[in-house]
Amino acid sequence: MIDVYTLFSGSSGNCVYVKNDDTEILIDAGRSCGAIEKSLSALGTSLRRIKAIFVTHEHSDHTQGLEVISKKFQIPVYMTSPSYHNYVRGGSYLQRMAISCEIEKEKDIGSLNIKSFPIPHDSAQNVGYVISSRDDTFGIATDIGHPTEIIADNLSKCKRIIIESNHDIEMVEKGPYPRFLKDRILSQSGHLSNDKCAQLCAYLCDKGVCGITLAHLSQENNLPKLAYGQVREHLNACGFENVPLKVAFADITVNVTNEYSYPYPMLHIGK
Repeated sequence: MIDVYTLFSGSSGNCVYVKNDDTEILIDAGRSCGAIEKSLSALGTSLRRIKAIFVTHEHSDHTQGLEVISKKFQIPVYMTSPSYHNYVRGGSYLQRMAISCEIEKEKDIGSLNIKSFPIPHDSAQNVGYVISSRDDTFGIATDIGHPTEIIADNLSKCKRIIIESNHDIEMVEKGPYPRFLKDRILSQSGHLSNDKCAQLCAYLCDKGVCGITLAHLSQENNLPKLAYGQVREHLNACGFENVPLKVAFADITVNVTNEYSYPYPMLHIGK
């Protein structure tokens, strides 16, 4: 069974820890090296045990810690060619560790198989990942401008998923952001709203997904209770009231009492 922990989630930084047997990897490193090491320490592990980091895209809330991590721990960093060429600087420590990959090409790291798939977003290239072991399959997709058949097809192969539920449309429209930023968030290359996330989740549950964690919630344009409520209501209406639904903490090390949040692994859903 693959263990999945959201260390950080949201506009302040994103990082997901994945473990299977003796294989440990990260998806993104969007907080400082010290913050990520602190979070891993809370789980009884360390960056010294991480075998690889897979990057979704080059925006800073997904890459902030990579340079220092590369300098201190020499961990291989995999990212798509467009993200690599847009982000990696010549002569940096990251350049020594970064590996440019083609989209949808599979990579085996220990007991895990990792495959990327494209996601529309206003970056050089954004991807999600399907991560498989001998007996389990997990998927992650965030920073979703709009749902696509490719996203749905890849996530439908997974038992459990982390998926973006970034904003409530009404909160965006009535919020303090300038118009250009509102338009970016709401655009086809921006972020996924709660209602669109709900529709996509219902489709995926119909295809066999049996555990969902909502992630990358906006601190300004969403609330955990609101995201959970909108998605839960739609799933229930579609007959999926028994599918576990969670909301990721923004920071795993923060002790927050919230019945809709969790700081530790996604539920181990029976096969």
